[in-house]
This record gives sequence, C-alpha cells and structure tokens, in this order.
Amino acid sequence: MYKIAVGSDHAGVDYKNKLKDHLEMIGYGVVDVGTNTHDSVNYPNFGAAVGKKVASGECKFGIVVCSTGIGISIAANKVRGVRCGIAYDDEVARLIRAHNDANVIAFGQNRMNYEDCERRLDIFLNTQFDGGRHATRVDLLCSIEEDKLDC
Repeated sequence: MYKIAVGSDHAGVDYKNKLKDHLEMIGYGVVDVGTNTHDSVNYPNFGAAVGKKVASGECKFGIVVCSTGIGISIAANKVRGVRCGIAYDDEVARLIRAHNDANVIAFGQNRMNYEDCERRLDIFLNTQFDGGRHATRVDLLCSIEEDKLDC
C-alpha cells in the first residue's frame, strides 16, 4: 500500500498517534512528521510538513490534527497542490474526496470523538474522486493565483 503522512500540534497529538496506529494496523505505511509531545508547538509547521509530503508525491494522502482542525488545515492548504478539508461528519468525509479530490483530511481533537475520526478516515481513504464536472472545478482550484481570480 501507499504511504500516508500524519502530523499534529500538541492539541492533536493523541488522535494523531491513534490514527497512525490504525493506519499501520490496516496495512498503510505512515510518515509521521510530528509533533510527538504535549509541549506547546506551532501548528503551521506540522500542517505544512504534511502538505509538503503529499505535494512532493512521497505520500499519497495526509492527515492533520489540531484542537479544531481549522488552523492546521489552513496551513496544509498553503502548500501548492494540497486540497485539505475538515471531516466534521461522515458525508463531508466522503464528499471532500468525491467532489474535491482532497488529498489531506483534517480533524479537531477537542471537537470530535476519536471513533468518529477513525470512521471518517476510513470513508475518506475508500472514496474515489468522481471526476466529471468536479474535475473542472478541481482544475480551477489548482490554477488559482491571487491576482488572477475570476470573481
């Protein structure tokens, strides 16, 4: 199987470690970019590190976890080629893959229970991109430049 990058800040380290164990148990290779401590760290470093592993092709997918999932997902999305969404329910976990071809999934340890995160990760990993009209939209996402927006 392919590799998946995982990263979190101190507020997401417990879920990151559990999700990492889950991935290894079902046969995925995992690249853990940290953190591995509850000491305060800056989430942008870890969101970007996961994003870079995915954008480079070293890892097919990424998982990021912080307190809410918001900050670390913003950081991951700053890496060109990354499409990260927060899986706040099961249908969203499916749709971020099916409609947005997301390659990174985000969770909020302080806002979600672990069992939901694990189930949503499995949904994400087992959902294929629908393509079709969604491919046009993903292509547009991938070509956006700050000063060339058509809106």
